[in-house]
Amino acid sequence: MSTGKVLLGVLAGVAAGAILGILFAPDKGYETRKKIVKSGKDLTDNLNETLRDFMTDISKKFDSAIKEAKESAEKQG
Repeated sequence: MSTGKVLLGVLAGVAAGAILGILFAPDKGYETRKKIVKSGKDLTDNLNETLRDFMTDISKKFDSAIKEAKESAEKQG
């Protein structure tokens, strides 16, 4: 299983747990909706940060692979 799938599963589980916890909390409807919106925003922010880190990592690996390919081509050429 890839790291991305595991991470997505963990984030989905955290989101589901947070939403269920909020829905079963003894707050008024307005407060509950406010908490749901905040949880959604937090989840979105965390997901964006995770994706940004993932893309940075992939970009670095891609750049490294290109550099190695160029160096290898120069040695052979």
